[in-house]
Amino acid sequence: MVDRETVVLVVEDEPVLRMNVVDLVEDAGFVAVEAANATQALGVLESRSDIGIILSDIDMPPGIDGTALAAIVHDRWPPIAIILVSGHAAAEDVRIPGGGEFFSKPYRGADIVDALNRLAA
Repeated sequence: MVDRETVVLVVEDEPVLRMNVVDLVEDAGFVAVEAANATQALGVLESRSDIGIILSDIDMPPGIDGTALAAIVHDRWPPIAIILVSGHAAAEDVRIPGGGEFFSKPYRGADIVDALNRLAA
């Protein structure tokens, strides 16, 4: 059974896209926390111990991108599951540590929800 108390950190630099993903996550029954970039995401992770999944865009200027964020998270918080999305990267070019998942934009919301359910199980 899926733990619906799983907290998902949504990391997306585009405000409208971030809002849509937060709605998707919450409509699926998960708790959503937002960050506009990887630096904010790291701040959230340092201040909270309840994040179970990170759902992050790869392409986030300025600074750390989503793949670098995934590597940092895997090193510092190995139990946190990772989902990366990108409108520019191809699946074969993306390395996600720890058995995470990758989706190309545009993606189907149902596919993201399925991944959240798998990773939260």
